[in-house]
Amino acid sequence: MSDRNTPHPADTLKRYDEELKNPPPEGMADPVDPAQIKADAKERSKKKPLIAKIIDSFRKEKRSYRELIINAEPLEKRVALLVDGVLDKFDIERGSGEDRVVGGIFKGRIKNLDPGLKAAFVDIGLPKNAFLHYWDILPAATDSSIEVVRVNKSSKKKEDDKITVKDIPALYPVGTEIVIQVSKGPIGTKGPRTTTNLSLPGRFIVLMPYSDQCGISRKIEDNKERARLKKIIQDLTIPEGMGIIIRTAGEGKKARYFVRDLHILLKKWDEISRKMETERSPACLYQEPDLIERTVRDFLTEEIDRVLIDNPEGQRRVIDLVSQISTRSKSKINLYADSIPIFERYNIERQIEQTFQRQVPLPSGGQIVIDETEALVAIDVNTGSHKARDGDEGNTIYQVNCEAVQEIARQIRLRNIGGLIIIDFIDMKQRRHRNAVYAKMKDAMANDKAKNHILPISPLGILQMTRQRQQESTSSGLYTDCPYCRGRGIVKSATTVSVEMQRKLASVIRRLRARDPHKELHIRILVNPGVLERLRSEDSDLLVRLEKNYNIALTFRADPNYHVENFKILNGDTGEELR
Repeated sequence: MSDRNTPHPADTLKRYDEELKNPPPEGMADPVDPAQIKADAKERSKKKPLIAKIIDSFRKEKRSYRELIINAEPLEKRVALLVDGVLDKFDIERGSGEDRVVGGIFKGRIKNLDPGLKAAFVDIGLPKNAFLHYWDILPAATDSSIEVVRVNKSSKKKEDDKITVKDIPALYPVGTEIVIQVSKGPIGTKGPRTTTNLSLPGRFIVLMPYSDQCGISRKIEDNKERARLKKIIQDLTIPEGMGIIIRTAGEGKKARYFVRDLHILLKKWDEISRKMETERSPACLYQEPDLIERTVRDFLTEEIDRVLIDNPEGQRRVIDLVSQISTRSKSKINLYADSIPIFERYNIERQIEQTFQRQVPLPSGGQIVIDETEALVAIDVNTGSHKARDGDEGNTIYQVNCEAVQEIARQIRLRNIGGLIIIDFIDMKQRRHRNAVYAKMKDAMANDKAKNHILPISPLGILQMTRQRQQESTSSGLYTDCPYCRGRGIVKSATTVSVEMQRKLASVIRRLRARDPHKELHIRILVNPGVLERLRSEDSDLLVRLEKNYNIALTFRADPNYHVENFKILNGDTGEELR
């Protein structure tokens, strides 16, 4: 015997249909307790190998516990960097990685030259032609972040071979084949930005096949170490006309690491050179490795205490890659085999959800609000629920701004925000507070791998900065514009649509009556049910008056499939649209 309170299956199905027609409710991400995740990370750090604990004990300053968590699934690979349990870097790659364009080297053909933009548009086999500025065809100027140690000139190259921007159209006419590297991926409607100044990044060095300058990253600040690395550069056997840059990961490494890295990169360049001769344009000559290999190359430094990956095949691959770089680091690579998904086990999923919220809470009760627009990213700092002590308002504002600096720098890295960024800090009356927040912002962004430039805080409390943008932000890959509102976030109200429809209707009727004052008119209107409800209630008197004044008959048809902003005015007899 069935329970009378049990709903009928048909009713349940109908309820599900109604629920599925509506967008999912927007909920706030479950808050993550920073103290708890740091305590968990501290507990995990106690399981470090004995030799690692001994090395840590000799360090002058206490170091954070850093973990790389890799979630390798067939459709999506994700990498999270945890610093004391807190998510500090997040990368995602989907499918076969065909969208791995940045860093790729292509053989293309110039399709168009634009003298106004001083740029060439090159067909490299992608949907949009690549953008190549004339300045990016010239040999690159010395980067201020690099100290040049050695110039490795080619005996075949002469000083008078130098070209200028004026020479480009004659040297590279339409139809010319050219080898270029993508420096910035396609963003929105724009094609990729490219350069002829090629570079191949390795673990410890970057090889520049068409540049003769050899240098060291200025991020390596220790003078004694810089002197040692300069000697290594002088001793390296580098082919004529090529240059190298020692990366920050090379700090403290023995000469044999650089020799091995250079050998691997030269071998890779030989393969690219062979493809240049044999492949027909457009063709991809080199593609950056996938997310896992890039992670090993760029992030697996001595500072990483543990690497955890949830895929046995992925673990073997990471160990093979690490073996080519540092056999000592193999012991850090561990396989995760628990039943709980790896990103849930370490509270990463909840942190990711919180990351892509528009409002991000601060520990003190304040919050930052992040809005991405087409031209720039605006970040607003609010005190929120933070309560100031009596007479201590200035220090409270300063404290909230200092907390905001750390969170903003973290959010910029996590979301991979680039381009122009405007930060509206809470107004600080004292100049020393503004200078201190500015200095903290520079320190917080100092270890960011993307180049950035930060200006001092203005008297209005505005900080302007730019950050190198190589590809779209992470949120652009995870989300798409709402198909209903087209990304505006708002739609016209039923009242607004009703007013517009009546205005249009009056215009159509006057025009028809001007042609034939006595003809019987039947007009049919198609609208969304929400608008029809408005017409039946508040606006019914207006429609009745319209029918009497112009001697017409109005009929309405409502369909929930119609967009709330759309309506059609039709001839009731012929079905023809009236405009």
